[in-house]
Amino acid sequence: MAEFANSIVELFLHLDRNLANIISLYGSLVYGLLFLIVFMETGFVVTPFLPGDSLLFVSGALSATGAMQIWIVYPLLLLAAILGDTVNYWVGHFVGPKIFEHDSRFIKKAYLHKAQHFYDKYGGAAIALGRFVPIVRTFAPFIAGIAKMHYRTFLMYNVVGGVIWVSLFTFAGYLFGNLPFVKDNFHYVVVIIILISVLPILYEYLHAKFFTKPEKKI
Repeated sequence: MAEFANSIVELFLHLDRNLANIISLYGSLVYGLLFLIVFMETGFVVTPFLPGDSLLFVSGALSATGAMQIWIVYPLLLLAAILGDTVNYWVGHFVGPKIFEHDSRFIKKAYLHKAQHFYDKYGGAAIALGRFVPIVRTFAPFIAGIAKMHYRTFLMYNVVGGVIWVSLFTFAGYLFGNLPFVKDNFHYVVVIIILISVLPILYEYLHAKFFTKPEKKI
């Protein structure tokens, strides 16, 4: 378990270097890999640990260098994000909480509860807002499926959230990812991206702990 965790941390912190190595070894096959990672992170509740925000940022940065083509990367990642949420929705719709009857290494009831709280507070908008929150991003469409949200409503939030999420991080990487400071300190950039992403969860936790009054028992 510790070795697996170390591998994930290594992948996150040095994603720019690792992805560049993959491109040099496998060329255009990297497009398929990028599609698969984003699709799995958004589409399968068992893979919330995969890099999302940082992968989009790095993909944009490497596209700016000419290592990849942005006109292929952007629509491909956008399609992966939208299809991933769609699959996740239908899994939740048909299978529901049965998946969470037993905790495992990757499937935690705590993740489901966090996403449920986020969904209860923001409703359908949680599908779009959840794109920017790790773990919630993976579980929000699953919760929407369990709640039997009308599919047209879900699809609207899915597409809007997907477009904003993929556009923001991919083009941020394209515009700023190759600045000398960013390239030389990419591991710090990844940490900052992750910290910014988890701020909503931290806010919710602190607000519930210190500012929410317990309900009085009747």
